[in-house]
Amino acid sequence: MGAYPILFTQHENRNAFLTHHRRRIAVLFFLLCLCMAGLTGRLVFLMIYRADHYSEMAEDLHQRERTIKAARGRILDTNGTVIAANRTVCTISVIHNQVKDAELVIRSLCEKLGMEEATVRKKVEKRSSREIIRTNVDKETGDAIRELHLDGVKVDEDYKRYYPFSSLASKVLGFTGGDNQGIIGLEVFYESVLKGTNGTILTMADAAGVELENAFEERNEPVAGADLYVSLDVNIQQYAQQAARQTMERKGAKKVSVIVMNPQNGEILAMVNVPEFDLNDPFTLNTEEPPGISAKEKQELLNQMWRNPAINDTYEPGSTFKIITAAAGLEAGVVSLTDQFSCPGFRIVEDRKIRCHKVGGHGGETFLQGAMNSCNPVFIDVGQRLGIDRYCQYFEQFGLREKTGIDLPGEASTIMHKKEHMGLVELATVSFGQSFQITPIQLITTAASTINGGRRVTPHFGVKAVAADESFVHRFSWPEGRRILSEETSKTMRYVLEQVVAEGSGKKAAVAGFRIGGKTATSEKLPRSLKKYISSFVGFAPADDPQVIALITIDEPQGIYYGGTIAAPVIADLFQNILPYLGIVQETALQRK
Repeated sequence: MGAYPILFTQHENRNAFLTHHRRRIAVLFFLLCLCMAGLTGRLVFLMIYRADHYSEMAEDLHQRERTIKAARGRILDTNGTVIAANRTVCTISVIHNQVKDAELVIRSLCEKLGMEEATVRKKVEKRSSREIIRTNVDKETGDAIRELHLDGVKVDEDYKRYYPFSSLASKVLGFTGGDNQGIIGLEVFYESVLKGTNGTILTMADAAGVELENAFEERNEPVAGADLYVSLDVNIQQYAQQAARQTMERKGAKKVSVIVMNPQNGEILAMVNVPEFDLNDPFTLNTEEPPGISAKEKQELLNQMWRNPAINDTYEPGSTFKIITAAAGLEAGVVSLTDQFSCPGFRIVEDRKIRCHKVGGHGGETFLQGAMNSCNPVFIDVGQRLGIDRYCQYFEQFGLREKTGIDLPGEASTIMHKKEHMGLVELATVSFGQSFQITPIQLITTAASTINGGRRVTPHFGVKAVAADESFVHRFSWPEGRRILSEETSKTMRYVLEQVVAEGSGKKAAVAGFRIGGKTATSEKLPRSLKKYISSFVGFAPADDPQVIALITIDEPQGIYYGGTIAAPVIADLFQNILPYLGIVQETALQRK
């Protein structure tokens, strides 16, 4: 009887164990079914809803894409002469998985490209989808490599910027970098016009990355950039550049700038900044490279070489600014041409004795004579008559506190006293062009606006953009600014400035048979103790109907430095060449009477 309870317990434990085991199996089966259902659902989702996505991914794994570079738009001058073009060059690259004979490829590329074996070997043996061996390879060499039919070597045509006139207008045109993107000048300002849109070549490859022969190839053709037509005239630019270079050499000057503009609409016909640099080799200094300089120091020298002083640098304009003081005085009615003045050789303003350039003074003179003599005391008096508030008002009215809006990057702003910081001494010095700074482009633009009838113009180069296939033409529009002077005052200013050249300080700018107007200047650089000067002259013709205006600035001339002596004759020589070229007819003696 005692054994039965024991057997019952063992049987009971066995049933419990089986029940627990079945439950575990059921749970595992349920979980397995749940996983299978999840996987099946995921598979259905991927096959139905994500099929296109993964199909594209699979296709991408078997596609090779190469870029077809777009041709950059050309730059042409006002006569249609090409001044920035393209040359076809090649990019040599290798696709590692397609190279069958690495030693042959290395040996051949070293021979054709003149590269060291270690450099080529490193690139050829690198496991990458595409490794560029060299860019900007001339087309003849590229064609020679293509004819070798080397497995895994690709020769793609590209474009390199080329400037037919080398250094002509280098600081205006600018240049492009290794990616053919504009870096300075017009090249960067009009990047969106010139750059174009690259195309692509898509080819199929197998799982190992080897391109399949006779496989489908898809090409998206590039769209070339538009051609940019500018107002620059190559012939006038060459005249001006030659004159500037000769002046710099003759006077031992640090640099010379010349701007030639149409005063009626602001179109710039020439902009010279010597020394210029070679646009086809822009990373080589235009002076002897100092020995042992660092990469940073060389970059700083390159930045200075590329700098355009005509728009990037400011200077004290000196007596050329008397044009603005005279125009403001005449417009405000505080002075007339016959008003009498006295010049003892200086003027006392508060506690300051401000001298005239003529130590002994000019004595009694009219305002017209004072302008012809470039007499500082006369212009100090006109400034004092205007007063600080009204002078500052005209300074702003003439647009001198704003940038000109020229279509080049990096234009500098005028550096001028704030009205609340101006006293009578500052007013006096500003009246004859000292104690503040402006850019050469600002000076010539304001002078042009003073003698063209009194309309502020926007200096510019861009005229139109034309698609490579001539499918469209976009003409650039430039705002004609507000009227800054009355027609009557502008006419009077033309007369005054013509007399400056006819009988005054600008006599050396006279050109036989042409009516020339202008103003000289000799400004002392800061600090004054260095006794360094900038000589300048702004002139225009014909004086009664200005069609061209030019400004020359000579930085740190050696020896004689007076603007009327060394700057005015340069503009005279320039006008003698370009006035007939522009179709401005020489007057006879009878016509002048």
